[in-house]
This record gives sequence, structure tokens and C-alpha cells, in this order.
Amino acid sequence: MWRGERLIVFTVEIEQEADGRWLAEVVELPGVLAYGDSQEAAVSRVPALARRVLAERLEHGEAGPELLRISSGAASAPGRASALGGCWRRY
Repeated sequence: MWRGERLIVFTVEIEQEADGRWLAEVVELPGVLAYGDSQEAAVSRVPALARRVLAERLEHGEAGPELLRISSGAASAPGRASALGGCWRRY
């Protein structure tokens, strides 16, 4: 981590649909959700989608310029939610 910055962690909710597909959704970023044939496949698609959504929000002035980058690390947790590395913010 760089001096004067902190890591924001996003929460990823994971659930299995009735048709067997898995859905991974970033709670803090509405609209960032991804499907996969497995839990791992759905979660693995989330970081790239989160980057795209945040980039579009920055372009349109919907997110502050303090957003610098997104980590692509994910950590599984028992149950429905997992932690996903978020973005760095400048203080």
C-alpha cells in the first residue's frame, strides 16, 4: 500500500440460481454482478467488471478522482459472502 492510502474491501455475495448457475454480486457497486457455471467462475469475472464500472463512473464524473486502482485478489469465506480486494483511495 502506498503512503496516505487505504484499501477498501468490497463484499461479494454469491448465490446459486434455480437453473444451477452461480451469481456473484458486489454489494457496494450496484450493477456489478457476474454469472458462472461454478462459484469460482462467477467470482473470477467480478474484478474485471468492477474495473469497467468504476472506469465508466470516473469518466462520467459519478465517482471521485480519489479512486486509483482495484486489487484483483479474492478470498472465499464460508456461506454466501466473500471479500474482494477493492480500490485504493488517496487521503
